[in-house]
Amino acid sequence: MSALTEEARSRTVVGNILKGSLGNLVEWFDFYSFTVFAAYFGAAVFNKHDEASSLLDAYSVFAAGFLFRPVGSWFFGRYADRRGRRAALTLSILLMAAGSLLMALVPSYAVVGLGSPALVFLARAVQGFSVGGEYGTSATYMSEAATRGRRGFYSSFQYVTLVSGQVLALLVQILLQNTLSEGDLKSWGWRIPFAIGAAAALTVLWLRRSMAETVPAEQMHAARSAAKGEAAPGTFRLLARHWKPFLVVFGLTLGGTVSFYTYTTFMQSWMSHGIPDKKVVTLINFCALFLFMILQPVYGALSDRIGRKPLLIWFGIAGAVFTWPILAAIYTNSNPFVAFLLMMAALLIVLGYTSINALVKAELFPSSIRALGVGLGYGLANALFGGTAPYVGQAFKDAHNNEGFYVYVIVCIAVSLAVYIWAFSNKSATYLDAEQGHAYGRPQEPEAEPALSK
Repeated sequence: MSALTEEARSRTVVGNILKGSLGNLVEWFDFYSFTVFAAYFGAAVFNKHDEASSLLDAYSVFAAGFLFRPVGSWFFGRYADRRGRRAALTLSILLMAAGSLLMALVPSYAVVGLGSPALVFLARAVQGFSVGGEYGTSATYMSEAATRGRRGFYSSFQYVTLVSGQVLALLVQILLQNTLSEGDLKSWGWRIPFAIGAAAALTVLWLRRSMAETVPAEQMHAARSAAKGEAAPGTFRLLARHWKPFLVVFGLTLGGTVSFYTYTTFMQSWMSHGIPDKKVVTLINFCALFLFMILQPVYGALSDRIGRKPLLIWFGIAGAVFTWPILAAIYTNSNPFVAFLLMMAALLIVLGYTSINALVKAELFPSSIRALGVGLGYGLANALFGGTAPYVGQAFKDAHNNEGFYVYVIVCIAVSLAVYIWAFSNKSATYLDAEQGHAYGRPQEPEAEPALSK
C-alpha cells in the first residue's frame, strides 16, 4: 500500500504536486540560463573572442555536466528508495542552490585564468549531479502522490514546471537585453540569473519541508534492517530483477530527450542563422515555450482517457517524419512569425513524449526500486544523448553538414518509436495500479511484467 491513502491523496494532491515539481522549475531555470546566456559569458570565462568558439566551449561544458546525471540518479534514487522521497528532494535542491551560487560568483578568465572554466565546470558538475537526482525522484513522487484516475494530468506538471524554468530564464534574458547594454551583459549582467536561481532554490527548500511522504514506513524499515547481501530497497541487486523495464526507460528516453533539447535548448543557436537579431530569437522561443508549457496538462489529461501509448506513438511517428523538414525550414527562415509556427509545430510533436514520460517510467517499477530505476535509466540516456544534443548540433552546424544532424535526431527518435511499439501494452495493469488502484477503473490484476508487452 502507498504511504498515502486515496482519500488523503485527494485532499493534498495539489500542494504536494507543487512542492514536488517546483524544484524542476528552479533546476531547469539554472540549466537553461547556462545555455541562453552562454553567448554573453563565453568570452569572459573561456577567453575566446570568437563567439562561435566560445559557444561551442560552453556547450561542451553543458554536455559534460550531464555526465554527472547518472551518478546523481544512482545516489538520489538509492537515497529516495531507502530514506524517502522528501529527504532526497530536499537534498537535491540544496545542491542546486550551491551550484547556482558558484556560477553567479565565478571569477572571469582575466582574473584567475584557467581557474575560471574549471570553476564553471565544477558548478555544472554539481548541478548535473543534483538534476540527476531531481528528475527521477520528482517523477516518482508526483506519480505516487497523484490520484489514480488523473495520474497523467498531475504528473504532466513535472514538465510544466520544467519548461516554466526555461520560460522564466528567457523572460529574464528579455528583460536584461532591454535594460542593459551588450557590454554590460558580457561584463557582469550574465551573473544575475544564476543569483536569482540560487535564491529561488532556497525558497523551494523551505517549502519542501512540509511535503507528505509517499514511501511506506515498512519500505524504509526494510532498507535499514536488510541483511548483508539481501535485495533491499534501492539497491542494484533489486534493480537487477527489473532489468527489462530499466532498458525500456533508457530506450523510450533516448529519442525524446534528443528532441526536447534540440527544440528547446539548442533552438536559439539554430534559429539565429536565419534571424540574426538575438532579441527577436529570444522572444520567439519565449512565446513557443510558454505555449509548450501550458499544453502539458492537456496532453496529460488526454492520456488519462486514451492511454499513454497513443501519445508516445504520435511523437515517434511524427518526429521521425517531420524532423528534417522542420529543422531545415527553421535554419533558413528569416520571418519571425514563420519561425514561431515551425518551432511550435515541433513542440506539438514533442508534447507526446514530455507530457507523460515521467509517469510512464514510474509505472514500470515497484515502489521499492522506482526512484532508482526511473532516475538511472533516464540519467544514462540524458548523459549520452540529451545533454550532448546542443553540442552535436553545433558541431554539425559548424561543419556545414546540417543533414547529418537531421539524420542523427531522426535515428534517435526511430529507436524510441520501436520501444513504444513493441514494449508497451496500452492501458495494461502497472505497478502503480497494483499499489493504488487501476488508473482506468479496472480491477487490480498486476501482470508478471506490468506495463510491458509480452
